[in-house]
Amino acid sequence: MAMLHIVNQSPFERDSLASCLTLSLPGAGILLIEDAVVAVRTGSRVAEDLLAAMTDRHIYALGPDLDARGIARDTILPGIRCVDYAGFVQLTTEHNTLQSWL
Repeated sequence: MAMLHIVNQSPFERDSLASCLTLSLPGAGILLIEDAVVAVRTGSRVAEDLLAAMTDRHIYALGPDLDARGIARDTILPGIRCVDYAGFVQLTTEHNTLQSWL
């Protein structure tokens, strides 16, 4: 099992997502929660970085956090998997190690 990286900071305010994308290994899962979900919008400044990462990593966004920020599902990058809270819990059970990026 690969590591699950959990990022909660906006990529426009902190470099947590950039560091995560640089240091995460192929096969890893990356779950964007809270303000980090703004990164998944098509055309965002970090969209290309996320698309590149999706070639060998799995990127998830927490649906309730997308909703809370008014981000419609049809405006997010193709390949981003939206999960609910139960999906969040499922991801934590599917990965043997968790890394939170603060």
